Amino acid sequence: MFGSRTSPKGIVFNSSSNESGSFMDANARPQTSTTTAFDLVSREIAIPKRSFKWQRVLLKVSGEALCGNHEQNIDPKITMSIAREVASVTRLGIEVAIVVGGGNFFRGSSWAGCSGLDRSSADYIGMLATVMNAIFLQATMESIGIPTRVQTAFRMSEVAEPYIRRRAIRHLEKGRVVIFAAGIGNPFFTTDTAAALRCAEINAEVVLKATNVDGVYDDDPRRNPNARLLDTLSYHDVTSKDLSVMDMTAITLCQENNIPVVVFNLTKPGNISKAIMGERKSPHAWAYWNACDDAYGNVDGDDGDSICQNVDFCCCCRRRRRRHQDTRKR
Repeated sequence: MFGSRTSPKGIVFNSSSNESGSFMDANARPQTSTTTAFDLVSREIAIPKRSFKWQRVLLKVSGEALCGNHEQNIDPKITMSIAREVASVTRLGIEVAIVVGGGNFFRGSSWAGCSGLDRSSADYIGMLATVMNAIFLQATMESIGIPTRVQTAFRMSEVAEPYIRRRAIRHLEKGRVVIFAAGIGNPFFTTDTAAALRCAEINAEVVLKATNVDGVYDDDPRRNPNARLLDTLSYHDVTSKDLSVMDMTAITLCQENNIPVVVFNLTKPGNISKAIMGERKSPHAWAYWNACDDAYGNVDGDDGDSICQNVDFCCCCRRRRRRHQDTRKR
């Protein structure tokens, strides 16, 4: 991912399938004893309780990633790989919501202006493309026993539920995977923005952006073999270096709601489950505009873009982050 615009301050880092280390979150959301899709057993009985970095995540899968190198618009091997890795983490009690793109079928911004097609109409066609991807992914997941619901931003009651925030959260609490389709239901907004918005609405703890590259580069790695992979950066870095992570609206939503963003390669086996469970290669430092010098939240006096030296602490719940902000003000 490279050159475009994005926005200030926040958290963005890359994850790969190389070395990985698991980090525990002391403030992880308590697990519920709802029924899973696997052998209809209780999580509390069948699965030992474990604490993971995140308990509810939002996975963003681009349409282009679903296509891969397949001649058709969707590669069934990729969707099955996604389904199996999501299954492996939902069995552990992690709640997973997914936002899918539609670029493998139709990208509104690319078609706008062609043959008299205005941008709004092109974007609506793109929204319908995301619904096709969502239904395909739902069918794949249910074929291996994952209870899945598709919710669309506008009504398509014959094929999916309408998006209702409380219902989506309830599905997640029951151990179901929820796939959000049709973006946010309005033209001129990308599915990256939809991912950031839905993440904030359902109180997910992170946006996991699955792409077909290893992360964020300072140049196009397909044209420049010397392009450098940027391991960890702040939203301020993304803006000042003119990097393409997400669009400006999506980045702003993540920044204002203290939502971290993980960028990782979808094509490497095991990356999805590692990203969902909060595993990543080490060492890492988190760029965050609140800095702390130990695991108890002692806030230093540096400026707002200082680096947090304690990885485990700064990526915990947003409530604790807000407390950091209050501490700084006092």
